[in-house]
Amino acid sequence: MIKITDTHAHYDDEAFDADRYELLDRLFAESCEKIVSLGCDIEKSRFEIALAEKYENLYAAVGVHPENCNDVNGDYLAELKQLAAHPKVCAIGEIGLDYHWEGFDRERQIRFFREQLELAAELDLPVCIHSRDCTGDMMNILREYKPNGVMHCFSGSVETAEEILSFGMMISFTGMLTFKNSKKAVEACRIIPIERIMLETDCPYMSPIPHRGERNDSGNLIFTAQKLAEIKGMTPEETVKICNANAERFFRFNRA
Repeated sequence: MIKITDTHAHYDDEAFDADRYELLDRLFAESCEKIVSLGCDIEKSRFEIALAEKYENLYAAVGVHPENCNDVNGDYLAELKQLAAHPKVCAIGEIGLDYHWEGFDRERQIRFFREQLELAAELDLPVCIHSRDCTGDMMNILREYKPNGVMHCFSGSVETAEEILSFGMMISFTGMLTFKNSKKAVEACRIIPIERIMLETDCPYMSPIPHRGERNDSGNLIFTAQKLAEIKGMTPEETVKICNANAERFFRFNRA
């Protein structure tokens, strides 16, 4: 099996504190072509850059996640712009909207999302977008900006997928694609051209079957690749090769 590119991970997460570097050493040796590890606030974005400096094939994305925007003070955009100038930063993310938890600030989330979309456009960087329980606002903003972006951890409908594709965006799938109750995501996956799909773990979250409920890592991406291959009527090797090429084209890893 050829090595796989994981386009969305969180190796800053405390779930990896005990064995982060040993794990990454093994992953790059055995199963991973490249990894994109995303920050969810300024501090975590700095950590991801430091991690990317340590590993040749690990890249960072920098951004403020919607769940963290209430904790941001000062000129965060200036800080993000400075971080994004690092040659190992390949995207702005993880950014977006999340109305799942009680007490969310809708207007603040929308402002932060818009500001970071505009920063990404200014810097000519793609964006990695998080969307949960916010379809109306999310689609309205995407219709306006039509960003060079990827909708990460997609679990939406065929109709939503078709509109996202009409903006020229990419769509990525996690281990959720392997879940028995993910029929909507599977149906959407069927209609998405393979050239518009990327593979991701969202680790340490979203472990695929047969590891659901365990800590996830990039080594489990093979299970999502196998499910994608089944849906598309292809071999796992074919799907991985295409999805890796999609990631190279989208993130422009070697643009520096």
